[in-house]
Amino acid sequence: MQDKNQLLFGIRSVIEAINAGKEIEKVLIRKGLQGELYQELFSLVNNRKIPFQFVPLEKINRITRKNHQGVIAFMSLIEYQSLEALVPGLFESGRTPFILILDQVTDVRNFGSIARTAECAGVDAIVIPDKGAAQINSDAIKTSAGALNRIAVCRSHSLTGTLKFLKESGLIIAAATEKAEQLPYDKVLTGPVALIMGAEDKGISPSLLKIADEWLKIPVNGQIASLNVAVATGVIVYEIIRQRMVAQT
Repeated sequence: MQDKNQLLFGIRSVIEAINAGKEIEKVLIRKGLQGELYQELFSLVNNRKIPFQFVPLEKINRITRKNHQGVIAFMSLIEYQSLEALVPGLFESGRTPFILILDQVTDVRNFGSIARTAECAGVDAIVIPDKGAAQINSDAIKTSAGALNRIAVCRSHSLTGTLKFLKESGLIIAAATEKAEQLPYDKVLTGPVALIMGAEDKGISPSLLKIADEWLKIPVNGQIASLNVAVATGVIVYEIIRQRMVAQT
């Protein structure tokens, strides 16, 4: 659940926040809302690619009974960055890009834990979809031990398009999936790489798996079939870091 102090309500208030460049996590809009002011808001939301959802009035009323005019915005606790601007800068600075992509990972605490591991390991950025991702709220930031305020987080309108951009930029796309035959320890992952991690129940979307250059699996020898996604991410992230450290010696 979003924190109450992240709420912004009222059509004009949300319009002004967007025009002022404030980071918006998502916007809830009452189904059937009409009028010139609404059209102005909807145009802004569309043009800025801000996640939005049409919902019944009852849902908005459950969040706040104040004069919301059928519109509620959740303010972001972090500032999102542009992956398209970040990647060229990494190459120019002499870094070997390491990008982490989270597909359908919706649990807030898992997300926070992943962000903490990624920041500690030196991952350059985390990419999440603008819909169907964990909310970056106070729980996520607390679980990340503040890492979400330090690591670059990029929001993608299309993960398929993002992967294609990364491939064109020279990154190898590696996907962690139980469908793989090879272990991460058997692949050379010392170059520019983007690692995709999927949700524990759904895994990685088939469309993203098709784009991946490498499929990797973590050996599981016990009776439980899979690892927690945050733990699995840590295993593969640090294998990549280990390979890079060995390559530098």
